[in-house]
Amino acid sequence: MIKDFNFYAPTRVVFGRNSEEQLPQLIRQNGGTRVLLHYGGGSAERSGLLPKVRTMLADAGISFTELGGVVPNPLLSKVEEGIALGRREGIDFILAVGGGSVIDSAKAIGYGIGYDGNVWDFWDGKAKPTACLPIGVMLTIPAAGSEMSSSCVITKDEGLVKRGINSDLCRCRFCIMNPERTYTLPPYQTAAGATDIMMHTMERYFSRYEDMTLTDAISEALLRTVRDCAVQVMAAPDDYRLRSQIMWAGSLAHNDLTECGTEKDFATHRLEHELSALFGVTHGAGLAALWGSWARYVMPRHTSRFQQYAVNVMGVSNDFAHPELTALRGIEATEAFYRQIGMPTNISELLGRTVTDDEIATMASKCSRGGTITVGSLEVLDEAAMADVYRMANH
Repeated sequence: MIKDFNFYAPTRVVFGRNSEEQLPQLIRQNGGTRVLLHYGGGSAERSGLLPKVRTMLADAGISFTELGGVVPNPLLSKVEEGIALGRREGIDFILAVGGGSVIDSAKAIGYGIGYDGNVWDFWDGKAKPTACLPIGVMLTIPAAGSEMSSSCVITKDEGLVKRGINSDLCRCRFCIMNPERTYTLPPYQTAAGATDIMMHTMERYFSRYEDMTLTDAISEALLRTVRDCAVQVMAAPDDYRLRSQIMWAGSLAHNDLTECGTEKDFATHRLEHELSALFGVTHGAGLAALWGSWARYVMPRHTSRFQQYAVNVMGVSNDFAHPELTALRGIEATEAFYRQIGMPTNISELLGRTVTDDEIATMASKCSRGGTITVGSLEVLDEAAMADVYRMANH
């Protein structure tokens, strides 16, 4: 069975060592005259990228206002600060310099500047976006894939509620990708990014629609490539070829290409959102800590899919007489890969402690919105099933 689909990927990608030089031209082509320069911490400043961006904008006569301070798991309070600043300065274009957190914060600001109500209405389901300011990206952290996706994930400070919405309105107009800008990423951040990239593909690969052979082949090649490059880049962080593969894979993993003819699941992502919201952990690391438990929970009822993954992605020998054993070995091989690149494979490794029963109940309740929604499509998880997966991942 193949699912009908519409594929839409309008973002212009400018890739390579000298790609940054095209920034002023790209902004002008997309109507930018008063730019909000949005970024995170000090790494972009220390690397020399932000000074270079400021110089290019100033030399091109493009007016800009700055807003830094975006944190991992970007906060609603920073979004609201950006909305107020954007309105006050008459901003007509947002330039995000950073990774997924900065891009998502920029998208939320883009939604909010022209909206009369509280921007959180979109994440609370009270309203749907009808417009978004144009956004451009200079990518420094390949992981989230937000530079080519329709998604935007924000955390509400009060209650640490982390939610995502999807709309084509927020798709970035362009993304500038220079792999050299990723050379100085710490190993842990590189590994977490590779995990997130792979998970965006896996969340689409593990689908009840199993007949789209071409999409499967694309997904499997992407997964194998990122796995191999993630291991190699730990010993060669300034290898342009390795960094290029990872950077490009990050975009392809989340621009819906690997969803064509299939159906995304994203249960692991939804479960992880509550983990990172509550404990402030790195998103990719949280995904690694949860995936093996989710996989073991659903695998017995979807053995053939996990068997295919084990053989075609993880290189496991196919035990035709015992398909469940092959599937389990694929899960174990994935966890071995996580450990090889320094990622956790359970919650206790992630946090340095197990979570309490009350914390599990809190995460399951938030993820299910008080038992009113489910997550997943390969297998639908209700609040009780969510708690089961959290408990399995606790040790």
